[in-house]
Amino acid sequence: MRERRYGIDLIIERPTRRLVTLLLALYALPAGAGPGDALHLYAGVGYAHDDNLLRVPEGQPAFGGARADSWWTREGGLLFDKTYSRQRISIVAKLSKYDFDYFKQLNYDGKDLQATWFWQLGNHLEGKVGTTHEQVLAPYTDIASSERNLRRTRGRFAEGAWRFHSSWRVRTGFQRDKYDYELFAQRYNNRTEDASEVELDYLPSSGSTVGLVARRVKGKYPYPRPVGPNLLNDNFTQDELKARVLWIATGSTTFDALVGYTRRDQRSFGTGKTSGVAGKVKATYQPRGKMTYRAAVWRDFAPLESTVVSYTLNKGASVGAQWDATARIKVNADAVYERRNYNARETFAGAGDIRDSIRTQSLSATWTPRPTIQVSAGLAHQARSRVPALGTGGFTANGMTVSASGQF
Repeated sequence: MRERRYGIDLIIERPTRRLVTLLLALYALPAGAGPGDALHLYAGVGYAHDDNLLRVPEGQPAFGGARADSWWTREGGLLFDKTYSRQRISIVAKLSKYDFDYFKQLNYDGKDLQATWFWQLGNHLEGKVGTTHEQVLAPYTDIASSERNLRRTRGRFAEGAWRFHSSWRVRTGFQRDKYDYELFAQRYNNRTEDASEVELDYLPSSGSTVGLVARRVKGKYPYPRPVGPNLLNDNFTQDELKARVLWIATGSTTFDALVGYTRRDQRSFGTGKTSGVAGKVKATYQPRGKMTYRAAVWRDFAPLESTVVSYTLNKGASVGAQWDATARIKVNADAVYERRNYNARETFAGAGDIRDSIRTQSLSATWTPRPTIQVSAGLAHQARSRVPALGTGGFTANGMTVSASGQF
């Protein structure tokens, strides 16, 4: 019979002992690569616990009779960053292994690769070309399953900017992202997104930026989505015209905004077309002292890892703060509220105003005993409201994490 006990000794004492052992081992290692060296090796270990890992709605039976689970994470890799004349190469390559205590079918090997060439020609032309590859366990927020569902993401991007005047710059870029899901019930979310954009920026001497961005995103879904007797084509085209503003209001206040007009054409979305204001505004306030405050609001389309719906129109807000308790200890607190709207779908016509909301609060602390060693701990709470028209219920989940990592 599997052990189901999650007492203090299992949730705190056991991982603490292992993490302390790793920390002592990292601290005892020779300095190795210095801060200015191009190549660093990376190693880390983490422990986490969640009292509703698979996001089972309230009042519904848990998978295998268990809602909570704990897991270990071990990871290692390399970090490379070097500038050759005016050309900079940056590479991050990590492999990780996740081992769950109860839901062992979820065990998986994670991958994270980021490679970027930051190029520069003369004094006026610059840009970047790169690739990304990631393999992670997809969240269970919007699916009801205890099967493993790996999400593999592969990205390619290229962009270039020409500063044709001391205060003016034009930029263009292209990015392709491909998403693949391991679980058969999720394969309808497999897609390729191609985004191309062009931007004109005004760069005043104050350090602020004002720009106009024209962007087009084309999404292709290889598998039609079955909803009742219908097969929905989720392919879409989204056109955006937005203003980008980075405003350094004072020495302690910064606003970062990308806001404008968005038009989306997608057959499975109501009549096929929707438009309106979309974007995100972020603000950071860092007065003299040890505190930094941040806030954001947004309204935009977002993909959804669901068996029924491919995306939602989201409206959200977040607030957060960082306290630099000492030179080596930082504490972060964040709260996020997001409302997801499904209502403009013909499939759910007559079902009323279909929406749900997700609330997330988190508290974390990071200790850096050495510049190349970090120890972190965090708590998180998440809650989702119910949507009867979609057959989804509300849930709550609480989690904790502890980790230690080092570079050498």
